[in-house]
Amino acid sequence: MSSSILCLLLSILICVVALPRILKQVTFFRKAAKILASKCTLAARVDSLHESPNGAIGMNLLEQVRNKMEKLMEPPPVKANKALPKPLDKASKKRGGRRVRKMKERMGMTDLRKSANRMNFGELQEDVLQDHMGFDLGQVKTGNITGGRIRAGVVDNKTRVKMSQKMQRQMERQRAQGGVTSIRSKIAGTASSVTFTPVQGLEIINPTALEKTVNSSSTYFSSSASFVKIATPNVK
Repeated sequence: MSSSILCLLLSILICVVALPRILKQVTFFRKAAKILASKCTLAARVDSLHESPNGAIGMNLLEQVRNKMEKLMEPPPVKANKALPKPLDKASKKRGGRRVRKMKERMGMTDLRKSANRMNFGELQEDVLQDHMGFDLGQVKTGNITGGRIRAGVVDNKTRVKMSQKMQRQMERQRAQGGVTSIRSKIAGTASSVTFTPVQGLEIINPTALEKTVNSSSTYFSSSASFVKIATPNVK
């Protein structure tokens, strides 16, 4: 047996004695076995050709095995805790255009709120004595101090609350199914399609049929309706 094989066997003993933590874990043990098997294969090829009678190649292989084993034993790198970035109160970049302008108008301050935030110069307020801090209506309220009235606000279509198309379709679907919504017909909630008749007992009817008949015939038999065109008799 040549010196290179002896050096490799010595390296195996050193790894088993000096690195017991590697053998305890299956993954490290498999890696160590692969490393030693590959180096033993190289040493056997060197011995078969008698290229290193003094064992220099075996010592080099032993050093490579030690370096790889130490590399396997190294703990994982510590993740550095980076400090949070400095908070900068800069305006967020938003895309402009018609859609964004409409959204700003819809979510903007109403004229009623603007009037409530304004104060008239030299006008005595209710809480001037600082007895209590109440809600001040500002320029919305007109009249004297104790009484007065609230100005009628002008509805702005830009800030007016609108119902989405999805909500409209949902309410229309509930109305068609007979649900109680704000847009259903003027029929009592106890109206049912099943009625009791003295002839046949139970009978299924449409509760909205009578209303449809009245609506269709109200224009023709109405008491307030007048003749649209009067036919004149043919005089011979």
